[in-house]
Amino acid sequence: MSRRMIFPLLLGLVGATVLVSLGVWQMQRLDWKLGVIAAIEARIDEAPVAIPDSPTEADDEYLAVRAEGRIGGPELHVLASTRAAGAGFRIIQALDTDDGRRILLDRGFVPEVQKDLSRDTGARIEVTGTLLWPDDRSDATPAPDLGRNIWFSRDIDAMSAALDTEPVLLVVTQSSAAPPPFPQPVTVNIRNDHLQYAITWFGLAAVWIGMTGYLLWRIKRRTD
Repeated sequence: MSRRMIFPLLLGLVGATVLVSLGVWQMQRLDWKLGVIAAIEARIDEAPVAIPDSPTEADDEYLAVRAEGRIGGPELHVLASTRAAGAGFRIIQALDTDDGRRILLDRGFVPEVQKDLSRDTGARIEVTGTLLWPDDRSDATPAPDLGRNIWFSRDIDAMSAALDTEPVLLVVTQSSAAPPPFPQPVTVNIRNDHLQYAITWFGLAAVWIGMTGYLLWRIKRRTD
């Protein structure tokens, strides 16, 4: 082997090793993320329990719970959409539970034309669902249009202040009340791009190896 080939070869080996290592790391992250998602989905599907006395996002998010009580008005309308119905709103109300608590209740979705229909405020209700701390609010999210009662995210702190409830949101998946609103399934919205990243790193490693091989071939031709 020519001495002129040693440095390009070493550079090629180091670069390929780094790129392959990054791809392997992303595959490990993928396995971890899939495990997290599977654990959350399993928790959502567990038998519902009573709402904890002091639920927290760290300990109780996605916990399947049950509650009974009376629906307290007024409603808050959160802009939303579904594939089947298009644009509409999530209906958020207070639930005065039988054990003396007052929490936020995401009762489900209504199409836009049903936004202002009269509903069963004050009625007794039994629900099962999931405790959730939504992350659908960002710095770009507009402030709620209080005049038209249109909210653009489920801001638990602001909504609990508006309805005088605990900062606890129960997303209804089953209800004793007839729809509408239509309860919506809780989905796990955790970003998982690790497979794409792994493919990118492995692809770059293949290109790096190919370029190194081509460079070594050029050097060898010149020295023969």
